[in-house]
Amino acid sequence: MKNNMMREFYVSTDKSKLDLNVIEDYLSKHSYWAKGRSRATIEKSIRNSLCFGVYTDKHQQVGFARVVSDFAVFAWIMDVFVLEAYRKNGLSKLLMQEIIDHAELQGLQRWGLATQDAHGLYEQFGFRIVAHPEHMMEKIPMAPTDP
Repeated sequence: MKNNMMREFYVSTDKSKLDLNVIEDYLSKHSYWAKGRSRATIEKSIRNSLCFGVYTDKHQQVGFARVVSDFAVFAWIMDVFVLEAYRKNGLSKLLMQEIIDHAELQGLQRWGLATQDAHGLYEQFGFRIVAHPEHMMEKIPMAPTDP
């Protein structure tokens, strides 16, 4: 059944197919990591990322992810989601496989991502808890500027 279901969906990196209303609604209202993110910030992040949309066979967007990369050494996967009504159909696995297999992301030395609740998904694609978190650093502005 899932194999037949998967034929009803596809992944594309064509930014002209992205439904900014779907992306903005999910990120700014439903995600735990981007709640309140402005449309302007979302649009700028999309312009500067390799984006992956998940679509029904009728071209309705039901999922999204973006990758920030130098395409040589490092890639960071961000803003991954599948709309709730379409979960449990293997779409997050389809999306991740398309990202990992993308021609421009081959030969990288390191991939990264952050998750609060999807460790099991990402472990299926070789991701592990950071071995030396004490080596990782971050800078978070005191008052984020989000136009």
